[in-house]
Amino acid sequence: MDNETAARLKDKAKRVRLGVIEALGVNRPGHLGGSMSAADIVAVLYFYKMRIDPKRIDMPDRDKFIMSKGHSVLAQYSALAEAGYFPRGELAKTKTLGALLQGHPEIKTPGIEANTGSLGQGLSVGVGMCLAARMDRSPRRVYVVTGDGELAEGQIWEAATAAAHYQLDNLRAVVDVNGIGGMGRIRERYNTGDAYAIAGKFAAFGWHSAVVDGHDVKALAESFDVVDEVKGKPSAVVCRTVKGRGVSFAEDTHLYHNRGLDEEQRAKALAEIGA
Repeated sequence: MDNETAARLKDKAKRVRLGVIEALGVNRPGHLGGSMSAADIVAVLYFYKMRIDPKRIDMPDRDKFIMSKGHSVLAQYSALAEAGYFPRGELAKTKTLGALLQGHPEIKTPGIEANTGSLGQGLSVGVGMCLAARMDRSPRRVYVVTGDGELAEGQIWEAATAAAHYQLDNLRAVVDVNGIGGMGRIRERYNTGDAYAIAGKFAAFGWHSAVVDGHDVKALAESFDVVDEVKGKPSAVVCRTVKGRGVSFAEDTHLYHNRGLDEEQRAKALAEIGA
């Protein structure tokens, strides 16, 4: 990747983070930490990797994105607005009565491919989409963003087994390993917070897997490019991230899991991101 493309993606990631703050508003609960940890991942997928067209949201062979850890959808909403799926002004209305954007993904929203929220289900949905793409002889790829805490759900590993059995090389699991869940540190609760252990587990299930710095847009892009060359098995891109990345008071803590920002915190967050 050339420096110009990397700079463009860094700017898009910044725009995604700013959109998360816009969507949170003031004193309105939302999931700041997980949205910020996934911001670079989302930016690289939407503005570098995925074959999509905001002007043709029903394009038959489009790639699909599933935010399996649905509480982090603010990052996806921000990317969708930045890409032009709906006006950016919709972000400020998030989680208000009758608004287009709610607290978890819903397929009524332009660009959202699957309802999620109950953890552990997104990878199963991705398996079904990939099988359908194979039947349709479609080149579609499906990207499923999961969290490290979400990997405690048994359904994730049932889906991983099925994906390997059917050799779904059009499926990519993207694991946001920020080490923090809604109640605290992942390792202390589920013993799944190590990126290399997670990658090893996917490999044991028959997947191609790799660990990458989830805040390095160039490394992320190169990892997704490598995955395109993998044949006969699904791929897991395991991303080492920091919860709340970009907002100092929210980094590496669970305290901003479904919590709002006051006026002072919002102003500080915008200043740190670089509004």
